[in-house]
Amino acid sequence: MSNTLVISNPYENSQSLPFRFRQKRFHHVKKLIDDILDRKGSCKIIDIGGEQSYWNIADDFIARQNNVADVQTTRPNFKSYLGDAAELNTLEDNAYDLVHSNSVIEHVGGWEQMARMAVNVRRLAPEYFVQTPNFWFPYERHFRCPAFHWLPEQVRYHMLLNFRMGFAPQRQQNVDEAMRRIHSTSLLDRRQMRALFPDADIVAERFGFLTKSLMAIRD
Repeated sequence: MSNTLVISNPYENSQSLPFRFRQKRFHHVKKLIDDILDRKGSCKIIDIGGEQSYWNIADDFIARQNNVADVQTTRPNFKSYLGDAAELNTLEDNAYDLVHSNSVIEHVGGWEQMARMAVNVRRLAPEYFVQTPNFWFPYERHFRCPAFHWLPEQVRYHMLLNFRMGFAPQRQQNVDEAMRRIHSTSLLDRRQMRALFPDADIVAERFGFLTKSLMAIRD
């Protein structure tokens, strides 16, 4: 008998609530892609910080297109590169038709790194879609715990030392591990997103009457 703890990833389960949220969110992206295809006949996409598995939410649609997103990929119309979202200086301005980024900007570092990533997003294509969880939504999905992100750091790192939280296979083994994990995620609110993406519409993704996430969309 194996003692390995297996944690299911809801984003790989088409019946899960997170997967269905992504599918609904993709309607905004599909509209951008369709508009570009209507104008140009092709659409070159860069997905900053994305993974091939994310696009399973639109499997049929993507299979019909010739979109482009070192990491392994199995789709012939995807290419993948290893890099830093805040350091994309080798890519030319407007090298793509659309920039896409889903739940990434909150992981790139502090405000300086976020601002550099935002500059890259805004210069690499005429249109973009950037999504991030809303700081004011009461459930912290990375740690899968209500109000976790609103607690003081000292409380949060103690929780990580004592409990297995989120998608981690075990609780953190020491303070350094716990603090690094805490600092790996910095959630944003609407005003911060507007400051990073002043030329975009900031669209709310709602769960009931609450704003679950924020989407910066420039079309």
